[in-house]
Amino acid sequence: MDPLIDAHQITDVATLERLYGAPAGAAVEKEINYIHPHYRAMIAASPFVVLATGGPEGLDTSPRGDTAGFVMVEDEKTLLIPDRRGNNRVDSLRNIIVNPHVALLFLIPGVGETLRVNGRAIISTAPTLLNRFSVGERLPRSVIVVRVDTVFFQCSRAVWRSKLWDPAQHIERSSLPSLGTMIEDISQARINGATYDSGLYERLKAALY
Repeated sequence: MDPLIDAHQITDVATLERLYGAPAGAAVEKEINYIHPHYRAMIAASPFVVLATGGPEGLDTSPRGDTAGFVMVEDEKTLLIPDRRGNNRVDSLRNIIVNPHVALLFLIPGVGETLRVNGRAIISTAPTLLNRFSVGERLPRSVIVVRVDTVFFQCSRAVWRSKLWDPAQHIERSSLPSLGTMIEDISQARINGATYDSGLYERLKAALY
């Protein structure tokens, strides 16, 4: 690393707080330890949440998406998240088993504000829970039950700066390497890229649930 970067590294909280100052007003008051009805409305409007976990191998962030409101508010201290079909890596679930602490970031299309939830999770296969998230005859493999510790909204600066929801900023998927190209190169041709890409999105759509 650049010696100049090392020389200016912040290594203690006191220095960090002198640099940034103390939070006050709404930045403090917005944080509560339960799901307020206003926060419940944001969760109900969100079709996408990022789940952050930590375990012996390090940290993990996992995107979770479905129809808006797919994360259910069981009560003001409990959230339910269905674990749908995926690639079976189950990195997040492995982490939860050894470290229940999780963080959630809810996004709402077209809305600048996001919602952050911190809590502790367990993984359940209780039939009564699985059946609540059925899509046709398909059930999730499990349900992540989150006991809420803190909840607060995040202001819209990051979304505004990124222009995340601005259609004019959207790019063509073809401007990036295909997934097959990526995996062929990364695997040193152990996986054939053209075969991987062939009908990929049709396969994904057919196996959403």
